[in-house]
Amino acid sequence: MTRRRLLQLTGASGAAALGTPALGMTGALKGPTLQGDFPMQRKMGLLPLPEVSAEADALLDEIEERGSHFFYDQAGERTGQIRDHAPVVGKPKNQVASIASTGFGLTALCIAHKRGYLPAAECEARVEKTLRFLVTECPHVHGFLYHFINTETAAREYKCEVSSIDTALLLCGVLTARQYFAGNGRIEKFATQFYERVDWQWMMNGGETLSMGWHPETGFIKARWNMYSELMAMCLMAIGSPTHAVPASMWEKIRRPRLNYGGIDYITNMHAPLFIHQYAHAWVDFRGQRDPYANYFTNSIKATRAHQLWCLVEGRKFPWMDENLWGITASDTQSGYNVRGGPPTMGKVDGTVTPTACGGSLAFLPDECAHVLLYMRKHYAKSWTRYGFVDAFQPEAGWYAPDVLGIDQGPMVLMAENLRTGFVWEYFMQNREIVNAMHAVGFRPDPDADREVL
Repeated sequence: MTRRRLLQLTGASGAAALGTPALGMTGALKGPTLQGDFPMQRKMGLLPLPEVSAEADALLDEIEERGSHFFYDQAGERTGQIRDHAPVVGKPKNQVASIASTGFGLTALCIAHKRGYLPAAECEARVEKTLRFLVTECPHVHGFLYHFINTETAAREYKCEVSSIDTALLLCGVLTARQYFAGNGRIEKFATQFYERVDWQWMMNGGETLSMGWHPETGFIKARWNMYSELMAMCLMAIGSPTHAVPASMWEKIRRPRLNYGGIDYITNMHAPLFIHQYAHAWVDFRGQRDPYANYFTNSIKATRAHQLWCLVEGRKFPWMDENLWGITASDTQSGYNVRGGPPTMGKVDGTVTPTACGGSLAFLPDECAHVLLYMRKHYAKSWTRYGFVDAFQPEAGWYAPDVLGIDQGPMVLMAENLRTGFVWEYFMQNREIVNAMHAVGFRPDPDADREVL
């Protein structure tokens, strides 16, 4: 199954069974939220972050640095648009950018600027060039962009759709850059122009939720974003839009099915991989707060814990998969891009391990996920490349993906930094449109956050 096809179609306790603590980071859930000035609260240290070992911290630092180089190296020289994937060795064979990859990349450039992974002036100049191109030259339809575009011309690739979710992931990076480079008036102007021209009302197509996209040949995709998934950041940006806002009632139209796996009860989409619990959280700080339905941060902790348990159950088929090595989500495989994972089991589970499964969940289970990444680095040397971990590998076959993917590198880079400093959360939450939208849909401080996880 291709990623474009997936976009069209998807619409006793587990902790005890694992023999591990139920949660090693409850401190991250404490502290006031949605009251007053978010950035000031974080600077005052009111939202403490968990700590990982010095060895794990060093690895996360290297993951971030190498990942930042991917997003810098693999951008079009004139456009700044970042390749969907690139080989771990040698030069790319195509010029296909993913706009979601560019969204992760804009955020990674902010991290690289802050940490000195790349020259500060070059990071800022690249962000400005990318935003300038997006606003002044990149083709769009009512503000939405094609899912895949040429890195040099921005022409549509693969006859793909105008994508609502991929435009939203791009916009998350745009809004992060707007706040981080707030002293650069040009970056602020271009970022604001990009956001304000996105016509969310048009993408509703007369319905109660957003369409998954639009094709010039056939019109709107019939499938809608009406099931819990990575859609949360997109919906908040649509509700908070200063120019084309959709009704806050759209939030209520999202279905939130529950699953109980090994005694772990949580909201999930029954036919989607683990990344649905990661992407929105890479930017939106859901810690310590809830809407009328859930605390989504603790929900992602539960989802990650359930996935860990599921991997160990499934791993009985594969001798290399245990508490040291687990994590299965959508990624490249020996037979091509495969959408797989669980619980419940979906796709072809053949023992292929995906580093981004743990890397994108670092903020949820820091000790366990960091342990897996350290184990991969030490025991599977070929999984580590110039850009960090390969997209996936199958130990028995000795197969290692020849490429890294922007949408898999991105969550690892952003979540590693969020775990270490909360940096991406801090700057993204300075966008008042997001805060206003969260107020509008009923978010409030959650006094039961710790108890809910335990």
